[in-house]
Amino acid sequence: MAESKQGNRPRRDRQDKPKEDNGLTEKVVFINRCAKVVKGGRRFSFSALIVTGDKLGKVGVGFGKANEVSEAIRKASESAKKSMVKVAVREHTIPHEVIGEHGGGRVLLRPASPGTGVIAGGGVRAVVEAAGIRDVLAKSLGSSNHANVVKATIGALQQLRLREQVFETRGLSLRKSVTAHE
Repeated sequence: MAESKQGNRPRRDRQDKPKEDNGLTEKVVFINRCAKVVKGGRRFSFSALIVTGDKLGKVGVGFGKANEVSEAIRKASESAKKSMVKVAVREHTIPHEVIGEHGGGRVLLRPASPGTGVIAGGGVRAVVEAAGIRDVLAKSLGSSNHANVVKATIGALQQLRLREQVFETRGLSLRKSVTAHE
């Protein structure tokens, strides 16, 4: 482990290895420590932001608070499993460019050619990988608040529509469109 600049305490990575149970991948995006000053000193409490996905197009985010880190992570994990949503994925990338917003967080997602990989940072990377997207370009444009960035990414993914879905909502058939363009 790398030594920190503040003495001999080793640095711990926040994004440890993702846990897997029954096909779901969990990733810890952020853990926050909060201190309440009381007569006897400080009381610490923790909050955890977790992303859960099945790598097949379903992803969810959860937030949990508790007096211990492990309990906060457990609560966030349960919350993430309850809030899972289906995402449109085509050949391990997204069907079109999209911008998602939540609070001050804005996230731009662009499809990428096979082999590009996930070009994204922090919370965006966690959400996109949990959804099973392997090739995507992303940019966080607004606030760097972890919760808002993650929720903006999920919002962007929910806006995605496959070609078949668009044709279906417009009452058109895909065959007629393909023959008309040829």
